[in-house]
Amino acid sequence: MVMEIWMRPASGLIPWRPFRELEGMSRHFDGIFGRPFLPVWRRLPTEEREWAPAIEMFEKDDKFVLRAEIPGVKPEDIDVSVSDNILTVKGERKSESEVEEEDYYCCEHSYGSFFRSIALPSNVDAKKIEASYEGGVLEVNLPKAAELKPKKISVAAKKKEKASK
Repeated sequence: MVMEIWMRPASGLIPWRPFRELEGMSRHFDGIFGRPFLPVWRRLPTEEREWAPAIEMFEKDDKFVLRAEIPGVKPEDIDVSVSDNILTVKGERKSESEVEEEDYYCCEHSYGSFFRSIALPSNVDAKKIEASYEGGVLEVNLPKAAELKPKKISVAAKKKEKASK
């Protein structure tokens, strides 16, 4: 499971990547001791150490749309939930590829769980949220609450009445 803590530096929100900090610390200790500090850790591929789907969120007239790239994940392995104005997308990626030819055999397993939480704008109608999954992309439609949608108010111009003499 990948856990993300969001920090707020002066430039905006960025995810805290504890594994990158661990690698930096490991490189530092490697220099001090002259040997690998965490040799087992380095054997894991980067995508297995930390995997979280890329997410984008944008606003349309009547809704917000969240898209997450989750290739290779089956829809039944994805869980989308809302609690206390926080949208959570979590799931598990499980895949296996096997190639067997005359004198060649290759088998790869790729798996891992992911977890992303996003604070929702206050004007989302949580009861009407819908999610769909197609071509490795999860799309979550977050409709705006009716009472909070901006309402266009027209301004009528009044004609000045001439002063009587």
